[in-house]
Amino acid sequence: MSEPMSPSVGLAVIHLFCKPFPEFDGEALVQAVKNAENNGVTVVTVSMLGHKADVAVMGLAADMRALKALQTGVQHAGLEVVDSYVSLTEVSEYAKGMPQEMLNARLYPQLPPAGKNAWCFYPMSKRRNEGQNWFTLEYDKRKELMEEHGKSGRTFAGRVIQLVTGSAGLDDFEWGVTLFGVHPDDLKEVVYTMRYDEASAVYAEFGAFYVGMVTPVEELINEI
Repeated sequence: MSEPMSPSVGLAVIHLFCKPFPEFDGEALVQAVKNAENNGVTVVTVSMLGHKADVAVMGLAADMRALKALQTGVQHAGLEVVDSYVSLTEVSEYAKGMPQEMLNARLYPQLPPAGKNAWCFYPMSKRRNEGQNWFTLEYDKRKELMEEHGKSGRTFAGRVIQLVTGSAGLDDFEWGVTLFGVHPDDLKEVVYTMRYDEASAVYAEFGAFYVGMVTPVEELINEI
């Protein structure tokens, strides 16, 4: 057996966006999810809206090989992976000094959160344009802007749970953002509101947005 491939801190994360082949086998997908969960993987299954994908499977695990096994199981069930995103849970460099309980919630999140079945994912990076280069700002200025950004996000406490995972060196953008909301308009409002913060309005670049509804896999297979 190959040795586990694990981050030194936190969890590896995979987002799989899929469409069914004609030979899709729903029971095989259920079994793939169950096998992953029995192997220590947290799995979130999502019924997707729009043309980009019909199904999203989000997995979090200490061992990337367990995520690979989940991905293989999803494909063997007859789902085509039309897009994906690889990242790691992390604690921001601007979060130093926060209580350990809050840091652990970012590194080892308990998902999916109860009562928040509206779901959204998008990748993002910080700009490197002339006059808009995030990485040439002094640390204290970056910290100030991120604290302002975080303050905006905290106004949605109870309505939205946000998981920001790091992907620099792992995927095309620098972070992946997964949102869980009570209502779909909660997701719309939090993204709209936080885009006015300078850290986002001046320095952020966004990738494609994916939206859907958290759905247990046993129900999801009847919607595909």
